[in-house]
Amino acid sequence: MTDTYEVIVVGGGAAGLSAALVLGRARRRTLVVDAGEPRNAPAAHVQGYLTRDGMPPAEFLAKGREEIARYGVELVRDRAVAARQEEVFAVELASGRTVRARQLVLATGLKDELPAVDGLAERFGRDVLHCPYCHGWEVRDRAFGVLATSPMSAHQALMVTQWSKDVTFFLHRVAEEELTDDDLRRLAVAGVRVVPGEVAGLRIEDDRLTGVRLRDGSAHERDTLFVAPRPVPRNDLLLQLGAELRETPFGACPVIDERGLTSVPGVWAAGNASGFAEQVVNAASRGYRAGAAINGELLLADLDATGV
Repeated sequence: MTDTYEVIVVGGGAAGLSAALVLGRARRRTLVVDAGEPRNAPAAHVQGYLTRDGMPPAEFLAKGREEIARYGVELVRDRAVAARQEEVFAVELASGRTVRARQLVLATGLKDELPAVDGLAERFGRDVLHCPYCHGWEVRDRAFGVLATSPMSAHQALMVTQWSKDVTFFLHRVAEEELTDDDLRRLAVAGVRVVPGEVAGLRIEDDRLTGVRLRDGSAHERDTLFVAPRPVPRNDLLLQLGAELRETPFGACPVIDERGLTSVPGVWAAGNASGFAEQVVNAASRGYRAGAAINGELLLADLDATGV
């Protein structure tokens, strides 16, 4: 195992492994640094990924690690804690090791922060869900609840009506006046019940969600609850390297071109490190695109360096 590579990929999820696969097949000396904290760990299955629909996330990642190993890509279980640009990029790992590379792919993802509602975190990924495209089919036609985390949650309440016509929208700490007239009109047309009042907790019976309890003591029978977590991008390394970020409703995300290149030459972002709305299949695509672009960049740089 060396400390010098052509490419270091930070993050061993779908985006990072996809980039590493392309780079390995392109015969690039590549290291993947994986802290082992995939965003979709609470989910039982990967959904909507052609040929991988229904595969458990752990199995998906294990298969990806097997594939990159075939092409000589190294993977280390460690955490990248710091990065700086010297003649090349230097990445410090939690273990104390420093590794270097000419190009750097940041596929560090994001963390989901859930509202402080009793029982919510324990059920997340089971019957407390966030994405109808990921989970809607599996819970179709059940009694849905949607927990508002901001006025934008009205959009989520409307979207889930494609999978169930029995939807209750719990405003929680959002005032009804914060919703637009269009929101209220569409919710009414869609048959979504709007319930004001703060949610105190969930009712769980026999290890399943059966209802939502409000602070005023009232209860509503529901067996599936959708909620939009607050996404917290893992962008520390991007900040350390001086990459330009842009503020979005989902946190500060890097400014990138269509290939994933940030404002820092040689630093690439893929997966949820590049934006909030990257599902597994999109993240893998982002990683593939970055890997192919990096190989081209290195090839041309080496040809130009010959001075011919």
